[in-house]
Amino acid sequence: MTVMKSLLGASAALALSAAAAIADPALIYDLGGKFDKSFNEAAFNGAQRWADETGGSYRDIELQSEAQREQALRRFAEAGFNPVITTGFSMSTPIANVAGDYPDTKFVTIDGYVDPEEYPNVKSISFAEEQGSYLVGMLAAMASETGTVSFVGGMDIPLIRAFACGYAQGAKAVNEDIEVIANMTGTTPAAWNDPVKGSELTNAQISQGSDVVFAAAGGTGIGVLQTAADEDILSIGVDSNQNHLHPGQVLTSMLKRVDVATYEAMQAGEDLDTGTERLTLEDNGVGYALDENNEELITEEMKTAVDEARQQIIDGEIEVHDYRSDDSCPAISF
Repeated sequence: MTVMKSLLGASAALALSAAAAIADPALIYDLGGKFDKSFNEAAFNGAQRWADETGGSYRDIELQSEAQREQALRRFAEAGFNPVITTGFSMSTPIANVAGDYPDTKFVTIDGYVDPEEYPNVKSISFAEEQGSYLVGMLAAMASETGTVSFVGGMDIPLIRAFACGYAQGAKAVNEDIEVIANMTGTTPAAWNDPVKGSELTNAQISQGSDVVFAAAGGTGIGVLQTAADEDILSIGVDSNQNHLHPGQVLTSMLKRVDVATYEAMQAGEDLDTGTERLTLEDNGVGYALDENNEELITEEMKTAVDEARQQIIDGEIEVHDYRSDDSCPAISF
């Protein structure tokens, strides 16, 4: 019996060693849910692409409350998942609280920031949202018939103001007299998942003359796009390609390649390079969506103008102001 126990113990130890040698990644979605058709779902799509292509497996969790953030990080790290990938700026502090306790685990914060010198096992991935938003702002101005376009943001934070600021700059590059209306949904994480409020804000903007509305609001944006379609104005999606949600009514989507960031982190696995990374137009980290669902809305003239501006931004000929650089915007007031 003792010999059998020893053999079983040895087998278990070998199994654990083998599992540890090839650790599975884990993914923690921000509040708003895995299938928000936007930011979180982009991360899910990247993870699924990795699993489909490699045959690998990953564990994920949808947070239900703020209190679960640090708890989820610790549970995944304790269980040996590596890397542990998170979405949303609100994971920055929880990761900073946890990373030092698990130095052999790689943590990834998409949209957040953790000091790389203090926490060398963390990778912070950000995006040049202002650049992609500039391009869709140009498209909005070229498509508008009323001379008024609008923006609905989720939680009122500098990141979302950067979307709005870039959008306004792009719109005014096309028409310096255009009016840009901007509203935020709220000041707490609940603002990411309030489609009813998104609908109310959109209706209010329509009453002020807006005929193109850009939503950067997570699940709240679903209400924005739905109301725009119901009221027969154009909308602009965000993060994921949302053109298919209302074909012929969604002018375009401002792509933010959260899917690529997630996929590449899983692909790197335990060999992931940590530190900071910012994905721009030049990296195809941001952009705009053109497909069969919106091709009749984007004329060749519009596409040519936007593609030229894209290259000028990459070449440094056009500088898009990032609201986060100084908490100000030259094109709109908040």
